[in-house]
Amino acid sequence: MALSLRVSFWATLLSLPLGVFVAYALARWQFWGKHLLNGLVHLPLILPPVVTGYLLLLTFGRKGLVGQFLDDWFGIVLAFRWTGAVLAAAVMAFPLMVRAIRLAIEAVDPKLEEAASTLGAPRLWVFATVTLPLILPGIVAGAILAFAKAMGEFGATITFVSNIPGQTQTLPSAIYAFLQVPGGDGQAFRLVVVAIVVAMAALLLAEWVSRAIAKRISGR
Repeated sequence: MALSLRVSFWATLLSLPLGVFVAYALARWQFWGKHLLNGLVHLPLILPPVVTGYLLLLTFGRKGLVGQFLDDWFGIVLAFRWTGAVLAAAVMAFPLMVRAIRLAIEAVDPKLEEAASTLGAPRLWVFATVTLPLILPGIVAGAILAFAKAMGEFGATITFVSNIPGQTQTLPSAIYAFLQVPGGDGQAFRLVVVAIVVAMAALLLAEWVSRAIAKRISGR
């Protein structure tokens, strides 16, 4: 459980800046390859998680193009490490995060941003002072949903980092391991209950926080 929380926390935290940037690009910018980028972002939702995990292994494994570079130059190894579980969880949770933030950005009237720009404010300042406060509920909701998704990630994680107790065994992996052992049903069921409680709490928290921030921004 502690490992799952750590993996989910870092997966959400590290992917959040990129998630905001990609969501803003998809919502506001027009550029060549926009539909391709949108497809790539949402591809993990469509592909079997095992396929995603295998692609991560080919790319970030010790012999992979990126993985070998990271190992040779920086001594960073992701495959079969808890840090690899963070990467797998982040990739699988990224589409949910981007979608929630993108919907929040698209709900903001572009004329508000244009008005700030006409007053001479730089684009980055407009985003920080106008757009960001308005989309904050969406960012919070996206982050919480991504955290919950990362907590429940199994297929890509077990393919990329295996199921090593104490090192890469997250909550779903532990449930799977208990189900493979005679008499492990009781322990598996307890973990299932924990997983359901955490997922439901995350959904309710996302809804509550989003409403609270939206109400505060609107001044009601």
